[in-house]
Amino acid sequence: MTEENKKKPNPIDIHVGSRVRLRRNMLGMSQEKLGENLGITFQQIQKYEKGTNRVGASRLQAIASILGVPVAFFFEDAPGQELTANRGFAEDRSMAFAVEFCGSPEGLQLNRAFIKIADVKVRRRIIDLVKSLAEGDLD
Repeated sequence: MTEENKKKPNPIDIHVGSRVRLRRNMLGMSQEKLGENLGITFQQIQKYEKGTNRVGASRLQAIASILGVPVAFFFEDAPGQELTANRGFAEDRSMAFAVEFCGSPEGLQLNRAFIKIADVKVRRRIIDLVKSLAEGDLD
């Protein structure tokens, strides 16, 4: 491995770190809080999220447990993955769009607020409202 390659983070490490950041933000959890739960500093969390430092298997399992997702979540849509037989191109594009939206400030705010609504009927009415507003913008 050349000196130049040692300084550049691996694309998988960057992807895993971005998925950690995505899920942490979706939950409204700070880097400090995640670090506290893991017994490490928020600076270490920052390095994981940037892909600068690689997350070990046991640490990734602990992060998954704290963030309430399976370990596989961190590898979804990772670079270099082949399409599986049951997934089509349209599903991959829509999944990428959903992940991108959920990572945006508006998507995070909307998700956090929506999750707090306990009444299923109210949630359904909100979805219907958003759909009707979106249809109105298409005109």
